[in-house]
Amino acid sequence: MKALLINGSPREGSNTGVLLQHASDVLEREGIECEIQELRQNTIHGCIGCAACRKSRNAECPAHKDDFGPILAKMIAADIIITGSPVYFGSATPELMALLDRAGYVSRGNGNLFSRKVGGPLAVARRAGHNFTYAQQLYWFTINDMIVPGSTYWNIGFGSAAGSVSEDEEGIRTIERFAANCAWVAHKVAG
Repeated sequence: MKALLINGSPREGSNTGVLLQHASDVLEREGIECEIQELRQNTIHGCIGCAACRKSRNAECPAHKDDFGPILAKMIAADIIITGSPVYFGSATPELMALLDRAGYVSRGNGNLFSRKVGGPLAVARRAGHNFTYAQQLYWFTINDMIVPGSTYWNIGFGSAAGSVSEDEEGIRTIERFAANCAWVAHKVAG
């Protein structure tokens, strides 16, 4: 079983990365192979709504020549997908949303490739904007017919300076419980 954790933060050593690492550690303890995909190391252009992905029927986006294809392949191969974003002016980063928009179009145009995969989002911010950023990502999971487990609170953390989210004990516990629930559900789905 494989999990892909996607870090939408453009910063190295980001708080989003800290939370995703906690989730990865829990999943690995549950016997799930994990990879954290750093979007900051890639170029992903936004969807242009051309519908070429629906016409090609090859589970790809032929509209752009960028780093989307290899990440999409990892998403398709994963049993669990977890996304994370810092809050930038009240919403998820453009890098993450470019990936999710394009992946969603390809998935839905090629037989719902993410249907019944397990996963969900997390968000981290200094003070506010968590709920919208969390919901913005959550909409992507639900429209793609995915299974999203809950936790003891919303999957959010508080932090500003790089690494400061490590001081948010409740946020870390929430993310760890969410990851444990993802593993539990994925094992149940796999039968």
